[in-house]
Amino acid sequence: MLLTWIAEVADEPLVLDPAARRVEWETNTWSLGAAAEDRSSLSVAEVSTAFEQTAAAIRERIRNLGFPGVATFYVWHDEQAGQLRCSTGSVPPDALPFRGTYVASDDLGPVVAGLLADSEPGFIDSSDLDDARSRSEQTETEQEPKPFTVWVSSVGVSR
Repeated sequence: MLLTWIAEVADEPLVLDPAARRVEWETNTWSLGAAAEDRSSLSVAEVSTAFEQTAAAIRERIRNLGFPGVATFYVWHDEQAGQLRCSTGSVPPDALPFRGTYVASDDLGPVVAGLLADSEPGFIDSSDLDDARSRSEQTETEQEPKPFTVWVSSVGVSR
């Protein structure tokens, strides 16, 4: 099912409006979970290829729409939700709408591997919570949140 859902993202509603980033985010962002069967039977290469094909289809849609600006299709692993998430925005890779620190990457493998290797998606071990509590007790200047990896693909006409 995961590969089907990834392919369907290319045909979903798409809004590109630099003046309405919130509308872009709400319309263009998708959450994709993977059943245990998918996690055990799919390879990183298969899932990565599906996302690359989706990015190519979105790039073609944007070209056909005549949108003249920068646009980025991006994918990340939401570990807390146990899902892959993807979105398209009229922003360059260094201006994605995340509050946390992220690292833009052209290597989708680690993002996908995180989901496929997760035996209990959405479950957070209590020892991880203890570590988070310890970090939250540090002063803000001492805290350095671990950046997460986001795969990015340019899909706009401008780069």
